[in-house]
Amino acid sequence: MEKIKMTTPLVEMDGDEMTRILWGMIKDKLILPFVDLKTEYYDLGLLSRNATRDQITVDAANATRRLGVAVKCATITPNRQRMEEYPELTEMWRSPNGTIRAILDGTAFRAPIVLPCIKPVVRNWEAPITIARHAYGDMYKAVDMTTEEPGTATLTFRGESGAEKALTVQTVRGPAVWQGQHNTEDSIRAFARSCFQYALSQKQDLWFSTKDTIAKVYDGEFKRIFEEEYEASYKELFQKAGITYFYTLIDDAVARVIRSRGGFIWALKNYDGDVMSDMIAAAFGSLAMMTSVLVSPDGTMEFEASHGTVTRHYYRYLKGERTSTNPMATIFAWSGALKRRGELDGLEDLARFGEELEAASLKTLEDGVMTKDLLPLVEPGFPAQGVDSEEFLDAVAARLAAGA
Repeated sequence: MEKIKMTTPLVEMDGDEMTRILWGMIKDKLILPFVDLKTEYYDLGLLSRNATRDQITVDAANATRRLGVAVKCATITPNRQRMEEYPELTEMWRSPNGTIRAILDGTAFRAPIVLPCIKPVVRNWEAPITIARHAYGDMYKAVDMTTEEPGTATLTFRGESGAEKALTVQTVRGPAVWQGQHNTEDSIRAFARSCFQYALSQKQDLWFSTKDTIAKVYDGEFKRIFEEEYEASYKELFQKAGITYFYTLIDDAVARVIRSRGGFIWALKNYDGDVMSDMIAAAFGSLAMMTSVLVSPDGTMEFEASHGTVTRHYYRYLKGERTSTNPMATIFAWSGALKRRGELDGLEDLARFGEELEAASLKTLEDGVMTKDLLPLVEPGFPAQGVDSEEFLDAVAARLAAGA
């Protein structure tokens, strides 16, 4: 069979631990036999980032801006434990996802992969709920410190003109902890535009929620900018598409989400989106079944899995054990990137292959062949067989080759 040709490469960002092992298996079994794959490769494994002082992450993000499409493997963000585990590390490097999101100024859209044999915990949910997470600022680019004595903290802004604004944060009588966070109007507007554009592309209602009754200025700016963008540029388009934009406080939104039937996009600030995407994933079944795509206002897209590097399975793999790590979200990262590359380059066969890859993966699960993490989630009486990762990928490859 002649392989599908590509004209423009996509950016390939390799990662860490078990997901790095799965990455190679997916390429070898599901992509390279069918596609004459062209990628611009960047190794974002932890030791590679350390060796380049994280410059490789910046280079990968800039390449994504240039080529328009990227696919990324899960990566380690080191903490103190990881510093002990990897003694060669020279610094506790920042999250590569945070760096990439800041450079691309994108919004992360996360949605569950749903199966008829796995019902969501919330029984009235009939369709996936997509989380739109603002991917810049707030506590993810915050500075913080501790102090040991009584005193007063102030927040001061010095403009280039020399003008100053200052606020008293708090006066304390003893040891305290402090944090300063920020966001920018440009990034919030980009977030809003990405959300409105994505809602139009998916033909789904858009919900947005913050806590502007408490953070009257900070969250109030998010609410104001979303309303301005909607009224100025998107209201008529939403009405023509038959979809709605809805704002409410985040505590009210949570209650509404639980009572809803699903099938909409829920836009959230950075931390809120981080937490709620995991909640949505767990309620629909598994974080391993959660897709993620970073979308910039200019249409640049970076596809990845929502989960981490699966450290526990990696150490079992190093001992020679065969693990049953779920590769679905990583498969869908590759399929999403190939579909987008095909769409941008006018390569219908490449875009169609991405659809076929997803269909073969879902058909394998629907036939009852699945990794063992899904077995406790399937409906009673469903004939499911637990297999290891490689066996699952072989089963997908067989269906892909057969056109099923």
